Amino acid sequence: MSTDTLAAQRRAAAGQLWLCMFLLWLAGNGLRLTILAPPPVISLVHADLNMTETEVGLLSGIPALLFAFAAVPGALLVARFGARNTLLFGLIATAVGSALRGASPNVATLFLATGVTGFGVAVMQPTMPALVRAWLPKHVSVATAVYTNGLLIGEVLPVALTLPLVMPLVGSWRIDFAVWGAACVVIAVIVAALAPGAQAPVPGAQPAAPRRWWPDWHNSLLWRLGIMMGCVNATYFATNFFVPRYLHVTGRDEFTSAALIALNVGQLPASALLLFFGRGLEVRNWPYVAAGLVCLASVAAIVFGNGPMVVAGAGMVGFSAAAVLILMLALPPILSEPDDVARSAAGMMAISYTCAVVAPILCGFAWDASGLPAMAFLPLAVCCVVLFFASLTARIRPFSEVGR
Repeated sequence: MSTDTLAAQRRAAAGQLWLCMFLLWLAGNGLRLTILAPPPVISLVHADLNMTETEVGLLSGIPALLFAFAAVPGALLVARFGARNTLLFGLIATAVGSALRGASPNVATLFLATGVTGFGVAVMQPTMPALVRAWLPKHVSVATAVYTNGLLIGEVLPVALTLPLVMPLVGSWRIDFAVWGAACVVIAVIVAALAPGAQAPVPGAQPAAPRRWWPDWHNSLLWRLGIMMGCVNATYFATNFFVPRYLHVTGRDEFTSAALIALNVGQLPASALLLFFGRGLEVRNWPYVAAGLVCLASVAAIVFGNGPMVVAGAGMVGFSAAAVLILMLALPPILSEPDDVARSAAGMMAISYTCAVVAPILCGFAWDASGLPAMAFLPLAVCCVVLFFASLTARIRPFSEVGR
């Protein structure tokens, strides 16, 4: 084989590598663009639909509920139709749900539409580790960090752009929801056109549709990791919804946009650090222990601090939650056999988001029952403590070895 031919093959392989990285990053955006659209406008929705604080908590928890119950069906879809096709289906379902959410005339229909949005994202989530293993089997850690970075950007964009840019342009929270749904349609079109599943396979890639899809519920490590991940997911999602409400009722609305931006932009430094220095950290205990302590201190700063301290506390919640999320999303491709990646990821997510469903509802109930806004953050403090103690004794090793 000539030198020119070898050089051309290397260039083609490098181009395919970067294309896959870009598509994973773009798909990661689609996992969160619609989920984080409500927090910046939650007070407008609250007023227009006459919501209670418990209903705000329920609205926050609905996506997590779908993430929990649709994660395993998502793994089944991956097994039957392939990760790429499942990803495209999820993106379209998410877009439709977001548009319906904007058209909701009352709280009940808002909940139903949010459920459709959450279902779309839920079936996408197990596809991402499967696509990482299928497209880039030699670059699992980096590819995971890349798509997780996209996920984090997808969380930042709605909270950073809704109030200063989108709302002045569209003038309604209802149209705002449709805008973020349309962004998911754009992502779906790009992925459909350029994804390797529609063209030539990536050199060294493995099949994207594993045969096994039902998680191993007897795996004790799966449960422990799912609960740990659930603690940070609960803290992150509930903070997005209740910090704006907390600042509003305590007369500090001027800090709302800054706090939401800090909460979500605060995730990006964690993503950058782990992208360059995080290899091997996912199987160690101390990063998770440290994250539990940082989260607890951050929740305390939100409750007891002044406006700038609330912003700083929100930023640290975002940083620690992102660090744990990125490390844990890297575990299924690393600790599982190729055919088990989607089902292991689905199991972790089902457990994780079940935990995340309960916490926001408890936050809203604690606020309504006590009449004290600060009590909304008590369940989050409990989550931080659980993460700390669960991390101390976790033995992170391949799923197949647990219990032997």
